[in-house]
Amino acid sequence: MAVEAALIKPVVDALLALFRESSDLQLKRSADRALREAIRELLQANPDENRAQARIAIAKAAGILSEDVVLAEGMLEKHRATKARTRGKSATGRRRAAVAGQEQAGPGKAAKATPAASGGGGAS
Repeated sequence: MAVEAALIKPVVDALLALFRESSDLQLKRSADRALREAIRELLQANPDENRAQARIAIAKAAGILSEDVVLAEGMLEKHRATKARTRGKSATGRRRAAVAGQEQAGPGKAAKATPAASGGGGAS
């Protein structure tokens, strides 16, 4: 009986190693897929940064340390920097019109005076 157990254990260990290897391979494939989706997300006009960051984290957790991870992280950093730099501007690069009640005079514009405030135009 001890001889049979001694012959079975290496076979069982080999099968378990194959199953473990296949699950690791499956994990890496899904992480690669998540990384591709993150890069695709960052290439969109208005990417979801949190989703892209989560997918990059999935790839890192799976142990993928390829140039694609570095590329995706760089794209995410550049997008965040651009977003911070252009916050409050329209697509043409000009500042957006002020919201009603929050109007401010720009550097090249004089503030319009109302007739009541200037003292002219009314009968005394």
